[in-house]
Amino acid sequence: MDSVDSRFILNFTPTGMIPTTAMTPHVPIKPDEIIQEVLEASKLGINMAHLHARDLTTGEPTYKKDVYGSIIRGIRKENTDLVLCVSTSGRNFFDFDNRSECLELKGDEKPDMGSLTLSSLNFNKQASINTPEMIQALARKMLDNGIKPELEAFDLGMINYAKYLIHKGLLKPPYYFNLILGNIACAQANMLSLGLMAKELPEGSMWSAGGIGEWQIQVNAMSLAAGGGVRVGLEDNIYYDRQRTTLALNKDLIGRVLRIASALGRTPYTQKETRVLLGLNR
Repeated sequence: MDSVDSRFILNFTPTGMIPTTAMTPHVPIKPDEIIQEVLEASKLGINMAHLHARDLTTGEPTYKKDVYGSIIRGIRKENTDLVLCVSTSGRNFFDFDNRSECLELKGDEKPDMGSLTLSSLNFNKQASINTPEMIQALARKMLDNGIKPELEAFDLGMINYAKYLIHKGLLKPPYYFNLILGNIACAQANMLSLGLMAKELPEGSMWSAGGIGEWQIQVNAMSLAAGGGVRVGLEDNIYYDRQRTTLALNKDLIGRVLRIASALGRTPYTQKETRVLLGLNR
């Protein structure tokens, strides 16, 4: 954090596992909706998309690789440069074969990255279970399949566990971290927490920060000011304002980040630059 790069990673999270159309009509659920939102966001300036798939019938979260494959294929039909990450979340799925199924995609459907949450944690009403055995197995499968982990850290201890995985040879540089602040049981959305986490990152790391719920805009702004990237989208926050009076559109959340970045003299990396920075080849 000694110097601030004028450019940054803009990581778009359009869907997530929690928002439903009953909560907000603006969340993309079906593959064609997700594809459309990601392609529109790519024209605004995002360089990475963090994807969650939903069941085609129920709209509930799914781990099925054919659904992920259809989303990735649809995006890459129009855009082959955007970095695409799939989720291996432990919030709804607990079996390794299920959680890692999306890492088996090949060819034009193969993801560039896969999410890797670095410990178990509690959300407001639900736990995300990530045992050491599960984390290491997912990391190994990503390494074997040529998929880069998107390292999700909600507190300092998770960053220390990433260093342990590096020591074991399960993570290779360059490393990419999402620092996620504001969850009730984890690091809170303040400069001290963000600064400590960023300072503890292993050498060769790039990072973005995202805020849960009402803290999204505060964390995005802090990260931009501190030289980091941004994670933003309806996955983390469905409201545009902290008073929760206006439901957000993904494009509006992205647009607000870009306006803040512009005021700070910062612009997103191009998608091709992002691929080079992360060591991703296609």
